[in-house]
Amino acid sequence: MPKLKTHKGTKARVKITGRGKVKAMKSGKRHLNFKKSGKRIRQGRNGLVIADSEAKRLKALLPYE
Repeated sequence: MPKLKTHKGTKARVKITGRGKVKAMKSGKRHLNFKKSGKRIRQGRNGLVIADSEAKRLKALLPYE
């Protein structure tokens, strides 16, 4: 059976933790930030843990991670 290819877009956007959880950065902080509160921008700095149902699909795209 041939080797599975890693989905490079997914690899750039998510990280799999040591315990197997999938983390990603929050969206919506690249531009138009002048209308967003400081609190909202600060909260966007922390990554968020992806739900298990979505994580299963993402892990299939990253077979060797």
